[in-house]
Amino acid sequence: MRSVRPATILVAVVTVTALAFAQSGPPMGSAGASATAGQSSAVVVPDDQKPTMEQLTKLFEAMRLKEQMQSMRQIVPAMVQQQITSAMQQTEANLPAGSKLTPEQREGMQKVMSKYVDKAMDLYPPEEMITDMGSIYQRHLSKDDVDGLIVFYSSPAGQHLLDAQPAIAKEYMPMVMGKVTERSQAMMKEMMKEMAAFAPSKQGSTKPPAK
Repeated sequence: MRSVRPATILVAVVTVTALAFAQSGPPMGSAGASATAGQSSAVVVPDDQKPTMEQLTKLFEAMRLKEQMQSMRQIVPAMVQQQITSAMQQTEANLPAGSKLTPEQREGMQKVMSKYVDKAMDLYPPEEMITDMGSIYQRHLSKDDVDGLIVFYSSPAGQHLLDAQPAIAKEYMPMVMGKVTERSQAMMKEMMKEMAAFAPSKQGSTKPPAK
């Protein structure tokens, strides 16, 4: 029997992490959003111009960063459960003719997958993400940049952006998960097909295919 693949859990974790970082970024066109005085965004900020952790804490509070991350963490599990249900149906469809999962087996699989969804959501806690982001922000944003972003996120436009982000994420994340899941499955099939060419044949040959 083919087992339910854990890919949906990994997709969920990747999605939450990517969207959390994406939502934490400065909005295009905001004060200080580009690097200081026309510098490339890849240029590391000099030590004497780096923002303090106190400044960044104030910025992250203005951005409601932890609240935004928690909001996304609440959206993902329900979407993953839908993916799990679909994967279980596919697993059952691939059983030998006449075979079928019992209600007990189906319930057991559901419990195991739900357990690991919860574990996956805690692989990268929001507090750790914020700490990591703080050190990165210090390398790429100056004190003036951070002060400008605090002003923006404290403004009506900044607050409106933050108010809209949960709704944006709720619409965007299913799109991301659907596309990543579909494309990763196709890629895995392609990879396994190419890898099969290197597997031993029935005669025991391990010779790779001629190019």
